[in-house]
Amino acid sequence: MLNLKQQLHSLCLAYIEQRIATAQEALDMVTGSANEETKSSAGDKYETTREMIQQEIEKHSAAIAEAVKQKQLLQQISSGRPHEKIQTGSLVITDKNNFYIAISAGALIVEEKKYLAVSPSSPIAIQMIDKYTGDTFSFNNTSHVIKAVF
Repeated sequence: MLNLKQQLHSLCLAYIEQRIATAQEALDMVTGSANEETKSSAGDKYETTREMIQQEIEKHSAAIAEAVKQKQLLQQISSGRPHEKIQTGSLVITDKNNFYIAISAGALIVEEKKYLAVSPSSPIAIQMIDKYTGDTFSFNNTSHVIKAVF
């Protein structure tokens, strides 16, 4: 199971690196557009365009900053040790789903099985934190039995 946790951790890291690359590429394109924009005789149109470009730059810069923050949090998680109690970095097997508590990366597939990567601050993870194998928790009016924690 530790190998599985390491695979999930690597998939989360790849997910974050892809988000950073995509946002950086979009930022580079917008920045290039801003540099190519020349002042036209229609002053209001120019100012409106510049403001829209500036908003796009801010949006992509914020996305990069958030992804870098998530990457730093992910790098602090040790995927090489087992957990008895659910916490950040735990792999949780329930009767309904499988979860990896690290970052919000959605569904990850490893060896044809689906694992949901969720942030420790997500509502479902909050319900699971500090629970053990055999405990139950409820989320969206659905009861889940924790079958295993790694």
